[in-house]
Amino acid sequence: MKLEVYADRMSQPSRAVIIFCKVNGIDYTELKVDISKREHLTPEFAEINPMKQLPAIVDGKFKLFESHSILIYLACAFPGVADHWYPADLFKRSKIHSVLYWHHSNLRRAAAAEAEKLLFSSLSKIESFWLKGDGPFLLGGNQPSIADLSLVCELMQLEVLDEKDRDRFFGPYKKVQQWIKHTRNATSPHFDNVHIILMKVKEKLTNKPLMEANHGGARDIEKRWRSRM
Repeated sequence: MKLEVYADRMSQPSRAVIIFCKVNGIDYTELKVDISKREHLTPEFAEINPMKQLPAIVDGKFKLFESHSILIYLACAFPGVADHWYPADLFKRSKIHSVLYWHHSNLRRAAAAEAEKLLFSSLSKIESFWLKGDGPFLLGGNQPSIADLSLVCELMQLEVLDEKDRDRFFGPYKKVQQWIKHTRNATSPHFDNVHIILMKVKEKLTNKPLMEANHGGARDIEKRWRSRM
């Protein structure tokens, strides 16, 4: 039975899983669960994921949710996935785990009430610590890992903000900007193709009245960042 991926491409972690499958040639069926229609809250989807969050996968009789767990499973279970995504080396693998755990406790929480403060703090940590190595990717890697893909997909949600706000967030962090660019290039063309839906939302917001589309402060960031992963 072909792998089934339950996802909504407006969800940051959903996009990470889909891109990973495409980049690594994993044969899968994408089943959309529309968050805007609350399809993730239905009893039918609860049979797939009792937590009623996205993404989730079904591989034969095996069901799994939580994007980081899914990425680890896919990297281990499917042949042909390059080692750099989830290295066999225990020390490198453990370092990737540390980034993923940090992600959930920091960057992923940027949808909270103090989103702006936490977002700046997370970007600063990525710039000064996770990207302090010689390579262009997290932990000094020369090629991306599942951690790079997961975190960059998270930050792409900021694309829906207006240019002034994006510059305010990313402007001080040149390494972060380059890292996002490197990750997009390393997963081209799949990265941009999967993010088309986000670009369409950005276009709609740009065409809205200024009061609705721009300058909402932390509340606006919270609204546009949140994806009910």
